Amino acid sequence: MKLRIISLGWGVQSFTLAAMSALGELEPVDYAIHADTTHESILTYDFAKRWTFWLMDRDVKVKTVKINHERLNLIDNGLGWTDIPAYTITEKGNGQINRQCTNAWKIVPMRRWTSEKLLQWGMTKSPGIVEQWLGISWDESQRMKESDVKYITHRWPLIEKRMTRKDCEKWLKKKGLEIPPRSACTFCPYHSTAEWRRIKDTPADWQEAVEVDRAIRKVRPPYDLFVHPARIPLEDVDLRTETEKGQLSLWDDECAGVCGV
Repeated sequence: MKLRIISLGWGVQSFTLAAMSALGELEPVDYAIHADTTHESILTYDFAKRWTFWLMDRDVKVKTVKINHERLNLIDNGLGWTDIPAYTITEKGNGQINRQCTNAWKIVPMRRWTSEKLLQWGMTKSPGIVEQWLGISWDESQRMKESDVKYITHRWPLIEKRMTRKDCEKWLKKKGLEIPPRSACTFCPYHSTAEWRRIKDTPADWQEAVEVDRAIRKVRPPYDLFVHPARIPLEDVDLRTETEKGQLSLWDDECAGVCGV
């Protein structure tokens, strides 16, 4: 007997895994665990509200876990550090601090809950007692990593099926299911320009991202921190596409070569 869980981020790939289990195209799972950072897009939270009960009605138990109460200040830990892999400028040039958020905000809460469930079921942490499904698709195979604890074995069903993200979207459409928005914290420093534009189009998300960007600025003196690689305040970043910049420069030659970030 083992505990089989899905790491449910409510993005395209992880929702596809949960839906496949719900519809019998993958084995049943004991739980789909969502590690809620509390900083996801409002679009993601709305999607989760719409589809949680659909999964539950098909025997996929959705469990939401969160970081411990003593770590509520996720932005500034009070020790001159932040969990966010923010960008900075030092006397040595451009830099980026280490990412702590994935481990502290997601992995630790999930493992804490999983350990409690094993104890509740009278199961010991023997090798491979937990099978954790991860929503990594074929086009992201470079992200595959084995578990760093012996009692958890990682499995990648989408890799087994050689399904890309696009394949997941096609599968969801074929089944008449909604395609979820990209799942990530609103202020994630790894956003592409396209994703920042999407966030800016969602006022609540943009407001949070701007507020967090401001909040981390002086967390690690003497160097300022930023969520965008331009290393300027987020609200000042030029998020136009290259095409848009070109079109605008036809009408305003003074901007040429100045506004591009």
